[in-house]
Amino acid sequence: MSVSKPKQYALAILASIHQGASAFTSPSATSGLTSRPGLSVPAAGRSSPPATTTSLASTVDPSTITKKEYQDICGVDFDDTTLADRLARTNYLYPKHVEVIEDFAPLVDKMVDEILLETGEKSWQPQDYLPDMAQGDWEQDVKDLREAAEGCPDDLFVVLVGDMVTEEALPTYQTLLNTFEGCDDPTGTTNSAWARWSRGWTSEENRHGDLLNKYLYLSGKCDLRAIEVTIQHLITTGFNPGAKKDPYRGFLYTSFQERATKISHGNVGRVAREYGARDLQRICAKIAGDEGRHEKAYQEFSTEILKRDPDGLLMEFGDLMRGQIVMPAELMTDGKDAKLYENFSEVAQRLGVYTALDYADIIQHLVDHWKIGELTGLSSEAEKEQEYICRLPTRYRKLAERSMNKKKDDEVVPHSFSWIFDRKV
Repeated sequence: MSVSKPKQYALAILASIHQGASAFTSPSATSGLTSRPGLSVPAAGRSSPPATTTSLASTVDPSTITKKEYQDICGVDFDDTTLADRLARTNYLYPKHVEVIEDFAPLVDKMVDEILLETGEKSWQPQDYLPDMAQGDWEQDVKDLREAAEGCPDDLFVVLVGDMVTEEALPTYQTLLNTFEGCDDPTGTTNSAWARWSRGWTSEENRHGDLLNKYLYLSGKCDLRAIEVTIQHLITTGFNPGAKKDPYRGFLYTSFQERATKISHGNVGRVAREYGARDLQRICAKIAGDEGRHEKAYQEFSTEILKRDPDGLLMEFGDLMRGQIVMPAELMTDGKDAKLYENFSEVAQRLGVYTALDYADIIQHLVDHWKIGELTGLSSEAEKEQEYICRLPTRYRKLAERSMNKKKDDEVVPHSFSWIFDRKV
């Protein structure tokens, strides 16, 4: 069947739109369009309309291609008010997975209201847990904080810094959330349940790095510039948890990682209490509480997926675990120590903050929480994954115990950390 000329032009426009709206304004893109009838290309030296006011008239001559013909091709107008709808009609890599998560979007709305705290005055802020420098007694408050910090060993501060660096790489994590198909925030202010969750989660997590950063500054025990260099390196480098844009894999990963972060912060607070640093204990407990609420939400999202597509989630769970869970700060560097994350992790294990046993226990928790072993009506492939997943906790626990017992016999080799002025731990 032949395609009419106006429709050909519309198809060309649609193809250009999918390559980006800038195709109509950049010199390289417009040079090949100037001889085409029906296209209105900005003349040289004439400013183009801003992206926020892009409309049909700015790229198409209505006398050649009508708005209705354009809509027939695109499905929606190409303007800001319908951008989210237009993106929603594009092809997904995981259309079934997107359909499943859209099915329980009302639950996500409920999560935003019940799991996430109110913003502003109703929510806790970092300043609530730090000396108020605007008050007359701030000097005594800072002195008390520093005296308590002075009683804590360097290994505790190395782990605290590592946790803070991980929290400060928050821009990377919000970027990751926006890659999960069906969960993104295409306009930055999209009012979908998933977009609201992403922004709300980010706003809460943002407090963690702020609070720990200010505490470390006031403690006087750390080289803040070396820490800031590490943070910048980590955000620049990014990280890849193997989610592959799949919301199933994304929620499996965050279900694991939020629990791991909760355990780490909680244990740092426990050790701080043992050394009399009550203020640091309170800080870590508050952050761990946030992580616990977020963990609950992501695990609930995965529960809803299991109700609708158990085969699909199990296949992704098994595949994700074969590659193991990538820690968010695994690529951290201070520009000096090529094995910084490895050395930091070793200190955390020696201190009992986060160990290989914790890794095994988290898998066991997820298997129990989602009742993986009780699922029925699965495909033969999913049944194999079910068996594999249910065996993992015992397998990892045995490996962890063997590794930890071996390390007890090994001589501890101290490493210097730029974070604490190159002192060795």
